[in-house]
Amino acid sequence: MRSRIGLNALALGPGGSGVQTYIRELLRALPAAVDADLAAAVQAHAVGELFGGVTPIVRPVATGARRALSGMRGLGRVELVHGLDVDIPLRPRAPSVVTVHDLSVFDVPWAFSRWRALNERGLVRQAIWRADALVVMSAFTAERVASRFGRDASIVPLAPAPDMQPPSPEEVAAVRALYELPERCVLQVGTLEPRKDVAGLAVACREAGVPLVLAGAVGRGGAVPPGARMLGYVPREALPPLYGAATVVAYCSRYEGFGLPPLEAMACGAAVVATRVASLPEVLGDAACIVAPGAVDELAATLRRLIADDDERAALGVAGMERASRFSWAATATGTAAVYRSLVPSLN
Repeated sequence: MRSRIGLNALALGPGGSGVQTYIRELLRALPAAVDADLAAAVQAHAVGELFGGVTPIVRPVATGARRALSGMRGLGRVELVHGLDVDIPLRPRAPSVVTVHDLSVFDVPWAFSRWRALNERGLVRQAIWRADALVVMSAFTAERVASRFGRDASIVPLAPAPDMQPPSPEEVAAVRALYELPERCVLQVGTLEPRKDVAGLAVACREAGVPLVLAGAVGRGGAVPPGARMLGYVPREALPPLYGAATVVAYCSRYEGFGLPPLEAMACGAAVVATRVASLPEVLGDAACIVAPGAVDELAATLRRLIADDDERAALGVAGMERASRFSWAATATGTAAVYRSLVPSLN
């Protein structure tokens, strides 16, 4: 009888957040990396996000505490359990793996409501203490887990989604017309929330004399800064040509466990500017312009230089594509399967 692995994928849903991309793409690649039957607990509205090789365990749509409670339910007879966004069953009845995306609720609690920070700290803490093995995406997060909890974690980086590829000129022209984009602009993609420091980016763009375009939802504590153009939610298929239409893609986060959006922008050939915080220098390397967090004058000077220098932007685009090509979901799945085998050697 084949081994069976149970995966908690309740955080999966239609859309393109980093956690959702991680779950979707890992579940796409995992069947080729481990010879076992895979069963994933998913919410009813996310069943269509699964690919062949993964059997859905359908749960009702829920958020917050209700989803957390659903994640505590068992996954049937399994040889191993993997919580893809911290949660594992209350009684796993098998060796367990937990993916820790970051420790933001501990490290930057000001970015969350007091209630959410309190609840998520409890979930993360108990999952880290109870799991037999931990997976993180960056050396930065591994160090934070070791420092705070005294536990080692396996570093398994993420990768750009397969659809994040350089767009054609026709695709760029269509998106530029659809969103009525200016000829030159700075683009930031992601939910507007306090730790993304969109306000500082907007000031730098005004100093540099270039329009700022934002794509994504407005989260708690987030606001569209004066003068910025807000596109709202953008479908995934529009992201590569949107990256292609931007003169520069910025990612001025104050804290990241990995930093998938700027890596995906690089995979699409964009020139990227990001902040020197947490995991971002580790992930982006020297293929992006890295500035100090909160250094508006430095950011503005970097934007002015890039906007005026076509050759530097083109060189960054080439370097970014080469950097992004080093990451793959096949490697992510292989690294994850190695963690499984460390607990259950019979998995092959």
